[in-house]
Amino acid sequence: MQAKSPTAKAPPQDRILDAAMRVFRRHGFRRSSIEQAAEEAGLTRQALYHHFASKEALFRAVLERLYEQGLAAEIAAARAAEEEGLALADILVAQIGARMQSLLSSLKDSPHTEELFSEHLAQARDLYQSYSSRFSEEIATTIARVCRTRKLNLASGITVRELARCVEMAIHGTKSAFPSMQPLDAFLKQLETMLRMLIAGAMAPAAKKSPRKTGARK
Repeated sequence: MQAKSPTAKAPPQDRILDAAMRVFRRHGFRRSSIEQAAEEAGLTRQALYHHFASKEALFRAVLERLYEQGLAAEIAAARAAEEEGLALADILVAQIGARMQSLLSSLKDSPHTEELFSEHLAQARDLYQSYSSRFSEEIATTIARVCRTRKLNLASGITVRELARCVEMAIHGTKSAFPSMQPLDAFLKQLETMLRMLIAGAMAPAAKKSPRKTGARK
């Protein structure tokens, strides 16, 4: 079988999603059209309709791919931070930061960021809720794994899932100050401060080792 050329075109659906992301970023959701996405992808409108029945369906597909990329980015970042031997707070900061960087990278410098965030809740709230649960589960998985491998204990009355929910609440709380998560650097800095305080308060103090008694035996 002949190997594919490295310059071969991406599959049509990937090309369409890449093109649609550029169109939404350039024009926002309301002023974008199927025709614009088709032209950007180098397809006819009828060819694009073969893959997506409407602008709304195309928008949802773009969002779902962004969410999947964000999930993959945070999993990879958490593993890398663990391998470096970083503390739990540093691991979570790296994990969540990678997710946010991935989700927002395609919207960087777009004049329609706030509109796109608003529309993504209006057009795909179910996707948002589904992936919010998956993101929270991934945070809980990281916390449980790090606590197990490092032999760390949470403070009395705090469970892994409760701490993961608190972490997500910290993210949402930071979003209240930065609704569109822009500027991203400032958003992540504020989030990092909140996460470090949260993790510090959630960890049980390390057990003190009893000092060895010295002296001659009787």
